[in-house]
Amino acid sequence: MDRSELRALLEDVARGDVAVEDAVGRVGASPIKDLGFARPDHHRGLMTGTSEIVYGAGKTVEQIVRINGALLAGGQKHVLTTRVDAAKAGAVLDLVSKDELCASYPATYYEDARAIVVGEMPEPNGNGLVVVACAGTSDLYCAEEAAITVQSMGSRVERLYDVGVAGIHRLLSHVDLLQQATAVVAVAGMEGALASVIGGLCACPVIACPTSVGYGASFGGLSALLAMLNSCSCGTSVVNIDNGFGAGFQAALIDHARTK
Repeated sequence: MDRSELRALLEDVARGDVAVEDAVGRVGASPIKDLGFARPDHHRGLMTGTSEIVYGAGKTVEQIVRINGALLAGGQKHVLTTRVDAAKAGAVLDLVSKDELCASYPATYYEDARAIVVGEMPEPNGNGLVVVACAGTSDLYCAEEAAITVQSMGSRVERLYDVGVAGIHRLLSHVDLLQQATAVVAVAGMEGALASVIGGLCACPVIACPTSVGYGASFGGLSALLAMLNSCSCGTSVVNIDNGFGAGFQAALIDHARTK
C-alpha cells in the first residue's frame, strides 16, 4: 500500500463504503514478509511514497521471483527489478509465468535498461515531465535504466539520446524541451561535460549521472564523476557512477514533489 492507496481507503471509510474494522485489517497487516533470505517491505510506499524496488544483481532467479511474488501479494501493483542480464531475465520471465503469485501479472524485460517490470506500468501522475538525456549511444544502458525507473514511478519521460558535446548543436535543437522539464537526468561518460551544459540551459534540477564509458584516463567513470561534482552550473546534483536507477528515482521524486 502506498500513500495514494491509503488516502483512497480513508476516503472510502469516510463515505461509509468500507467498515472501520476492514480498514484496520488492511492497514494493520504485517509490513514485513520474512522469506528467510529477504524481508520484502509492504509499507515502503507509506513511509517513502514509493513501493519497494528490487536490485537483481547477486540474486538467484528463484529469489527474484519469490520477492516479486511477496510484494505483489502484499498489494504492490507492479515491481521493478533492476540489474538483470538477458540470460537471467529469460529464466526469471519463465519462472514468473509459472509462479502462483506472479503468473496473473504481465511481465516485461527492458533489455537496454537491464530491468524487469512485473505488473502494469502506472499512468503518469507527476507534476510535469522528466527528460533523460545521454551523451552517446554507449551510455544507453545507464540512460534507459533511468528512463524505465522514471516510468515505473509514474512520471512522464522524454528521451534525448546521442546529444553529447562533441556535436553540441544536436542538444541545442532541443532547448525548448529541456525548458519544459520538471527535472533532467544527464547521463555521460568520457569527460562528463553534458551535465554542465544542460544545467546552463534549463531552470529545473539536473541530476548528473556519470558512466564508466571512456578511454583509459576516464578511470572507469571517475573523470566524469569528478567533472560533474565540480560543475559550475547551479542546480546540478550528482549520483554514483552508472547509477541510472538512482538518477531516475531522484528525478521522479522531484516530478512528484508537493507544490502546495
